[in-house]
Amino acid sequence: MTKLPAAFLKAPIAHRALHDVTAGRAENSPAAIQAAIDAGYGIEIDLQLSKDGEAMVFHDYDMERLAGVKGVVQTRTAAELSQIQLLGGTDRIPTLSQVLDQVAGQVPLLIEVKDQDGQMGANVGRLEAATAKALEGYQGDVALMSFNPNSVRVLSGLCPDRARGLTTAAYNVTEWPMLPKGTREKLARIPDYDAAKCSFISHDARDLNSARVAELKQRGAHVLCWTITSAAAEAEARKVAENVTFEGYLAAQPAA
Repeated sequence: MTKLPAAFLKAPIAHRALHDVTAGRAENSPAAIQAAIDAGYGIEIDLQLSKDGEAMVFHDYDMERLAGVKGVVQTRTAAELSQIQLLGGTDRIPTLSQVLDQVAGQVPLLIEVKDQDGQMGANVGRLEAATAKALEGYQGDVALMSFNPNSVRVLSGLCPDRARGLTTAAYNVTEWPMLPKGTREKLARIPDYDAAKCSFISHDARDLNSARVAELKQRGAHVLCWTITSAAAEAEARKVAENVTFEGYLAAQPAA
């Protein structure tokens, strides 16, 4: 188990970077990443896999919402994806390597590896390997996480010296209709924390009062949370969580 760097417990973490399409900053875009760096926030980004095995910084599986293009990310090569412009700005879809070069250790980087199995199962590995390859030699503070515990287990072998955690939730059927009931109930219990060699969770802020979260925190797990959208919600979340992932407002920086 690799400890979560202290930087992740200080400055609030900008969800999908400091995005604001009204200011020309799309989610996970270089412009949003630069804005977060300039403001001194930590940055959370998401990874999807290109057709040719490159880690791309993009949230959705399908490209339509964020880029106005029909089709899933995995059907395009990294070179093709890098030519697709994001809606709400002039940036194009970046690779993880490009983002690492941009961040260059200036702020902590929380990387969510999106489930590539489709059912949170064990059919994973390519995106994890691409992530590990991109991170080779990177000197900044990085933490890796995924909703899929199988992904985190793979990352524990590929990146033993990087902090790893689980992205977690209550897994209600309304928000997770694609998952079988048994899978949802199992994941909600967060049973894989130890097996995946985690040092933190990033939990749904609406469920921070769960008994399992309290148990893990008591055992020494660091608790982050997602996604906070107001100062009032942040104050409530910080009664349990040590740091927040935020969007839609500017979270207060800790006192120097």
